[in-house]
Amino acid sequence: MFFRKKSPLPQPGTHAPEFRLARLEGGEVALADLLAEGPAALAFFKVSCPVCQMTLPFLDRIHAAGGLRVYGISQNDAEDTREFAQHYGLRFPMLLDSEDDRFPASNAYGISHVPTTFLVEPDGTVARVVEGWIKQDILWLGARASVNPIGAEDQVPEWKAG
Repeated sequence: MFFRKKSPLPQPGTHAPEFRLARLEGGEVALADLLAEGPAALAFFKVSCPVCQMTLPFLDRIHAAGGLRVYGISQNDAEDTREFAQHYGLRFPMLLDSEDDRFPASNAYGISHVPTTFLVEPDGTVARVVEGWIKQDILWLGARASVNPIGAEDQVPEWKAG
């Protein structure tokens, strides 16, 4: 990553830092706008990250079930992010945390490894933090959305660092 870690990761029970980011499909959105519709999972990622490539399709299954909205927060440009989403069949909305702007959301959230996913409640409270791939946490997020995102045919590790 090309930014300096400025703060520790928000922990469960703390307030999630506010942000305003560009949407991949155009326009901008603030965290408050996302939370107005209910809880949201914010998944910070880079397209070149192998653990992100493994994790985000499972988060897409959670999003597709409709019980929990997932937002990808890409540390890449729009073209690379669009290609990544298409290649992995991702349907959840993507936000761009621009290197040109010095990764404002990633820095506000203290991101030092990707993927890092935050479940944020409508009141802005962080409910869960998942760094890297943790199968039990993905299953927990799935249960929150009333879906099992990991099928019997999926051979995934219990844990993988980001």
